[in-house]
Amino acid sequence: MTFVRNAAALGGSEARETALACLDAGIDAANPERVVADAVTLDGRLLTVGDDSYDLREFDDVLVLGGGKAGVGVARALEGVLGDRVTDGVVVVPDAAELARVSVVVGDHPVPSDRGVEGTRRLLDLAEAADERTLVLAVVTGGGSALLAAPAEGVSLDDLRRTTDALLDSGAEIREMNAVRKHLSAIKGGRLARAAAPATVVGLVLSDVVGDDLSVIASGPTAPDETSYADALDVLDRYDIDAPAAVRERLERGAAGGISETPREGDSAFDRVRNVLLGSNFSSLDAARNEAETRGYDTCILSSRVRGESREAAKTHAAVAEEAIFTGNPVSPPAVVLSGGETTVTVRGDGTGGPNQEFALSAAVEFATAWRGEADVVLACVDTDGRDGGTDVAGAVVDDETVDDAAAARAALADNNAFSYLDARDAVVETGPTGTNVNDLRVLVVEDE
Repeated sequence: MTFVRNAAALGGSEARETALACLDAGIDAANPERVVADAVTLDGRLLTVGDDSYDLREFDDVLVLGGGKAGVGVARALEGVLGDRVTDGVVVVPDAAELARVSVVVGDHPVPSDRGVEGTRRLLDLAEAADERTLVLAVVTGGGSALLAAPAEGVSLDDLRRTTDALLDSGAEIREMNAVRKHLSAIKGGRLARAAAPATVVGLVLSDVVGDDLSVIASGPTAPDETSYADALDVLDRYDIDAPAAVRERLERGAAGGISETPREGDSAFDRVRNVLLGSNFSSLDAARNEAETRGYDTCILSSRVRGESREAAKTHAAVAEEAIFTGNPVSPPAVVLSGGETTVTVRGDGTGGPNQEFALSAAVEFATAWRGEADVVLACVDTDGRDGGTDVAGAVVDDETVDDAAAARAALADNNAFSYLDARDAVVETGPTGTNVNDLRVLVVEDE
């Protein structure tokens, strides 16, 4: 399946065509309807999810509850398997869609909104009404931390929005951000599981976090949480977050023991909960690797866990390409080096861009100054959801000709304005919303000299 809409403008060489094909293969591997079909089957009245089976005769109701960027695809696939056995449901997602049995509510990402709060309250009402004869199929996918917005007691939506904005600009990693968000929410950090108890809950999880930590994906609504109010306060302090008074007051009260913690491993809320990982960043990298190998390239998956500041991580990737060119390590050209994970941007300027665009532009500066003309190297990097940072582009494709003025490129990076620089050079990748999200995907193609 083709996802890159402007592939014709971005192609032109074998290296570029390979990079774009690997992007398409990686995104397609995370298609939520495909991964659900692989993991969920119905044989008569026996529903199998992963390694576990559930006799539907034991349940009066089957609910589909959750959300995130892949929420519609997962819910649609579940309707396809279960049909009218789905009693009701709500998924909160970024784009409108029509489903037969499950209500689709549009929320907002990366900053929560009123409509996201409304949808999440409807979802929680269904969860709280569930009993021991209810099967809850919980849809947990990337982006759920913002879309599933349910402010905790004493915290307003505006408080959540201001705190989220500050965290996004701070350069904090996702698990740090989510430690804060879990302690300001009525659904995150295992609280959806607690609301649904004593129902049987099956979490259907599509991971967008490094390491696939179930407690971090969408802030872990169906998973035990080991972070604390004190951890959340520490994040605010380390990143110098000027949080609203109500936020800091709640976290301080919790740290002092005045508010109950998120449910831990062993809590009775999880007695009837099972989480199943449907897809992850590594699955996408593996599919991209297979595509490269069918095209005759040697391959190397560098890591699915790359994190840190985007522009700095890019320099390391450029160094890997340089090593391959001049020493044949870690793989000899023609080769494709792949990586995933989630890098971050510390916002200091007033420009437009996102982590993948900053990554691409920083790497392009290295390409232009290290070996211009000595090798054919192409880097393609995207956010698999199709929206990089606050932009409507997925990322960028660059080579050693992209940057013709290193000083101007560095100035764009300093102003966090990678989009403008790359767009002017027809280097941005346009996919539109892909309907999935398994983090960043990077394809580094190194041809023979």
